[in-house]
Amino acid sequence: MKIAFDGKRFFNNSSGLGNYSRDLVRILATYFTENKYVLLNKDQSEKGKDIVNMPNVSFVETSKGTMSRQLKMGIDAQKINADIFHGLSGELPLKWKDKPIKKIVTIHDLIFLRFPQYYSFFDRKIHFWKFKKATEQADLIIAISEQTKRDIIQFLKVPEEKIRVVYQGCHHAFKENQSADFLNSIKEKYNLPKRFILNVGTIEERKNLLHIVKAIHGTEIPLVVIGKKTKYFNKVQKFVKKNKLEDQVQFLENVSMEELATIYKLADIFVYPSFFEGFGIPVIESLFSGTPVITSNVSCLPEAGGENSVYINPRNFEDIKAKILFLWNNESERNRRAGKSLEFVQKFNDEKIAKNLHAVYQEVMVK
Repeated sequence: MKIAFDGKRFFNNSSGLGNYSRDLVRILATYFTENKYVLLNKDQSEKGKDIVNMPNVSFVETSKGTMSRQLKMGIDAQKINADIFHGLSGELPLKWKDKPIKKIVTIHDLIFLRFPQYYSFFDRKIHFWKFKKATEQADLIIAISEQTKRDIIQFLKVPEEKIRVVYQGCHHAFKENQSADFLNSIKEKYNLPKRFILNVGTIEERKNLLHIVKAIHGTEIPLVVIGKKTKYFNKVQKFVKKNKLEDQVQFLENVSMEELATIYKLADIFVYPSFFEGFGIPVIESLFSGTPVITSNVSCLPEAGGENSVYINPRNFEDIKAKILFLWNNESERNRRAGKSLEFVQKFNDEKIAKNLHAVYQEVMVK
């Protein structure tokens, strides 16, 4: 098979959709070498360069012009005789020729519909129109969790038989065993505490960092936060300053993937009290790193965390505090949960995800 991908996120996004796109192409090209994988975009970047250099992966520059992604990318895929076009971020091109080509779209979440207060009116309308149009055009839809599948059925009125759930994996750096020397070098580089809890993700209201900060207030537990700052950061910072927590809360940005994987391993506990996620990749990253997880008992997070993660009500910082203290003061319990969770998280390993993706491709070819 020849599979063409919308390469915009692959080449342009550093996290989230970019990581999903790069991991998907990498694992397919590794485990199903007989196929050809083509990334379509207006240009390349340094991101994913090692993947594009794989023998069965190539880059094709899309036709020039206004809205070429929407109006020309699909036709470009047909010109190169692709069997399948896979939109990796909830969108498909709008224009196609009569030449046969199967269409698949991945939908990550419908958070803009569940939490409209986080989005402008214009963004909500555009997102809904694009996602609805893509689900109508697609021969099959990939949802990245059972939660997202339920949302697609509920909000976009898509029949269940058109949707396949294929989980995400995570970057291979989280599955590697870094040397003790490297662990120490990262600890020194970022001046990390001897023991600490960790939170990773964009610092935005939905991710609920303020409740972690409130939970550690009155304790001496250090918190390390890694993520891009938004306006919500100001609210968190205000609480930190008011309660003199500057020495207890450390913010890091622009951390490389290898450094991030190391910091997960150095942390005692990963805390992720998000109000809603499409999947919750940081939970998987932490479990692969052998670090126990405290996360929310809502949306898809129990799917990602498994039965040995600790679950909290994200709206109750006292609950978060109690669970943090429970694990912080109990090393044997941390180790037990980390070990069991490492067994559980193997369901998200590269080979299983590659097989599930490839099964969707094979299925769509006979539809």
